[in-house]
Amino acid sequence: MNTPQLKSKVPSTSFSRRDFVKYFAAGSAVSIASLSRLNASIYQSVTSLNQKYIRDESPDGVYWDALRKHYLFQDDVIMMNNGTVGPMPKPVFNTLVKTFRRQCTNPYDVYNFISKKKNEVRIKLAQFINASPDETVINRNTTEGMNFVANGLDMGPGDEVLISDMEHPGGIHPWKLKEKRYGIAIKEVPIGLPPKNVNDFVGPFEKAISSKTKIISISHTVFISGLIAPVKELCAMAHKKGVLVVADGAHAIGMLNLNMKDMGVDFYATSPYKWLGAPTGVGVLYVKKEVQDRLWPTIASSGWDSHEGAKKFETLGQRADPIIVALGEAMDFQNVLGRERIERRIKALAGHLKKELKKIPGVKLHTSEDPNLSGGLTAFSIEGIDPQKIVNYVREKYNIVVRTVGSKEKGTYGVRVSTPTYVSYSHIELFLEGIKTLVSHKG
Repeated sequence: MNTPQLKSKVPSTSFSRRDFVKYFAAGSAVSIASLSRLNASIYQSVTSLNQKYIRDESPDGVYWDALRKHYLFQDDVIMMNNGTVGPMPKPVFNTLVKTFRRQCTNPYDVYNFISKKKNEVRIKLAQFINASPDETVINRNTTEGMNFVANGLDMGPGDEVLISDMEHPGGIHPWKLKEKRYGIAIKEVPIGLPPKNVNDFVGPFEKAISSKTKIISISHTVFISGLIAPVKELCAMAHKKGVLVVADGAHAIGMLNLNMKDMGVDFYATSPYKWLGAPTGVGVLYVKKEVQDRLWPTIASSGWDSHEGAKKFETLGQRADPIIVALGEAMDFQNVLGRERIERRIKALAGHLKKELKKIPGVKLHTSEDPNLSGGLTAFSIEGIDPQKIVNYVREKYNIVVRTVGSKEKGTYGVRVSTPTYVSYSHIELFLEGIKTLVSHKG
């Protein structure tokens, strides 16, 4: 794949603040039919692109530059931190506005029309992650999903949970609460920065398992290092020893072509508003059918003791249903592009970034170069340069948004860069230009 030459200015396909406000106002005022026609025109544009590149499993930048125009970017921002919150494609935004408008103007539809749409989204979601609808919970975010698992399992004094030394607070504190309340034991397993191969990850967990170990709670997508943990291999090992596995895959849906059945994981929590382009406030929890009778619901209302399947974990009361409907639209948008194609593009961009970062003096990669152990998150540090300085410089100089991660105490402090499909090689070259400038002025 040819990498475009660095341009002095990245072409703008974004909205100004004024344009964005006008677009939102228009979306709130136009009819539902008009919004449906607007979405149809966007999908026709994408379909035409797909037909043009039908023979190309990994199309070049022209294809992806055209797709970038279907996102609502404000003030030429180059968003390379969708690992926190990502942007919405226009069809998702349109559907969100349309459904909120319907809810506000005809509340009857909340329990008539919209409730039916929610069931359609559940079926679509199950297909999207290769699970059954009765294994799929639509909740609010990954943290809630991890809490549902920690709170719902029967564990007593001395029972062990194994976690890695690079877990997100949302994956640590549910167990800390359980430790304080019920006396369970948390055992931390170091996983390396980064592990060199699958056994470097699975091996330490296997050694740490004892007769008291009940569950392994790990990140599938490690937010600190960008590691894609070998969950399939970990589950195969753990299940032979009678140990459950819950995975925090906050960044995974929309970045990776997920397959719950293939991974064999017992519980899986993820956040569609990062890489999938769904609105914030909607999350997904997978609960394997074979272990559902071992998990108590955390929030109880009508149905917690009578619903079949995973719906008994979803008795959350009235919700902001339009964001669930918009989740369905976000999956539609990715399905049109092709999830395998998306994963290839994301990993190709990340691979290029890592390859070029390695050439810069003083750079230490925190992320594996193996595409089987990494995805669209790349973390690194530079000797003698504070990561926050890098974050501030590229934002001020190029309007590139990245973030710091990790801790100085653990040696994981660095910069984390996201490379989603709407990022181009030209954007990466701008970022690299900024890094080289900082390194050249370091002395």
